Amino acid sequence: MKIDDLDPKEQRRLNILLWLVACGFFMQTLDATIVNTALPSMALSLHESPLKMQSVVVIYSMAMAMLIPASGWISDRFGIKLVYLSAIFFFVVGSALCAVSTNLTDVLLARALQGFGGAMLLPVGRLSILRSFPRHQFLQAMSFIAVPGMIGPLIGPALGGWLVENASWQWIFLINLPVGTIGFIASLVYMKEELTPSTSNFDWLGYGLLAATMDALCLAIDGSSGLGLKPISIWGLSLLGLLSLSAYIYHALKNPTPLFSLNLFKTSSLSVGLFGNLFSRLGGASLPFLVPLMLQITMNFSPLQAGLMMLPAALTGMLMKPLTTSIISKLGYKRVLLINTILVAMSMLMFLWASPFLPTWIMILGLVAFGGLNSLQFTAMNTLTLIDLRKDQTSSGNALLAMVQMLAMGLGVAIAGTLLNTFVHLTQNDTLLAFHCTFAVMGGITLASTIIYTQLKRNPETWVDENHVTLQSKTI
Repeated sequence: MKIDDLDPKEQRRLNILLWLVACGFFMQTLDATIVNTALPSMALSLHESPLKMQSVVVIYSMAMAMLIPASGWISDRFGIKLVYLSAIFFFVVGSALCAVSTNLTDVLLARALQGFGGAMLLPVGRLSILRSFPRHQFLQAMSFIAVPGMIGPLIGPALGGWLVENASWQWIFLINLPVGTIGFIASLVYMKEELTPSTSNFDWLGYGLLAATMDALCLAIDGSSGLGLKPISIWGLSLLGLLSLSAYIYHALKNPTPLFSLNLFKTSSLSVGLFGNLFSRLGGASLPFLVPLMLQITMNFSPLQAGLMMLPAALTGMLMKPLTTSIISKLGYKRVLLINTILVAMSMLMFLWASPFLPTWIMILGLVAFGGLNSLQFTAMNTLTLIDLRKDQTSSGNALLAMVQMLAMGLGVAIAGTLLNTFVHLTQNDTLLAFHCTFAVMGGITLASTIIYTQLKRNPETWVDENHVTLQSKTI
């Protein structure tokens, strides 16, 4: 990428910086999906049930959700370079610890450390680009780093399956070590040090209350199946989560500078977009977890075959991105979200008929439909959330959106895993029927989320800003 009016040495530094951030984003998104096809092999090695391995996926998303709201303040306080180096270090160390773990508890602790590092890679890297590149080159730079972020989920399941078959599940984590080491050394050389870090106050109390809310509720949902918690512990965690949320609301009303001001929710498009992101994403997040698991456990697919089955969904998701602007411009947000949410639910409910006797090409068609529709759904929800915010609200609104996205991903897998184990028990170990019942409930949750979009009151066609939608579709 050529930057105008810069000397060759500075241009080379910026180009390398761009690749550094892109590679960091790639590692973070790759590890969000590469583990899905490896879960049955991991379960066998760790002497666990493959139906109780969702915590490996959940804890990564939850660790990211916890740290994202603080990423901006941490970068300002300690400097972009130090924080980015720390993020790579924690991500690589977490990956190494995952690979040497001999039981599920160790894997979960290592995945949490990996998630803390991954949470900082994109927002801190993006901040580095914002401060280093000329403003008129920022969109081009962000578009460049968005591509690896889409490639990561594209190849993750297939790469995970290939590594499991040809090496071992440990290699899905070990491949991060050389990439991370090179990235760490290059960051030392080419990333500028922050000499005047900010010392602005941070709402640690509000942050702690929100983190407690997310962790407690997610642990309560995942507790009975993935973590084996007793009912009294689950009820206690649920109560803690609700009390923490109530305490945060009270805190935000009294504090003049809370972590996330409740005034944000006075913008109706943000409120609808955030709640839509939360509930619509539950189903979308569960399908990449459920499908590879179902294919391997009930249909004797190999890990590689199960991973390759997810490739059409990722491809159509990428192909849909250039079309989203014109679709939203023509139909408007309300119409797109109402219709598309129903179609996403229908594409999920197609898997009610999945069985060893169903032709593979029919399941591929279902995944093709899901991938394209889900991509349009995410872009529409994300841009709707941010499009009406004032300039002084965009930073806080964007951080809140990122947190909700990670939270929804973690909750979606946790709910799906809990439902799957519940239905296995209710159907007397008819695993395929348990998967069908789980798809029915998750599809039903997605379908029910259309109610949220009926609350859009303004004429949606007046909201569409071509440049804004294009920016969001490329960078989110």
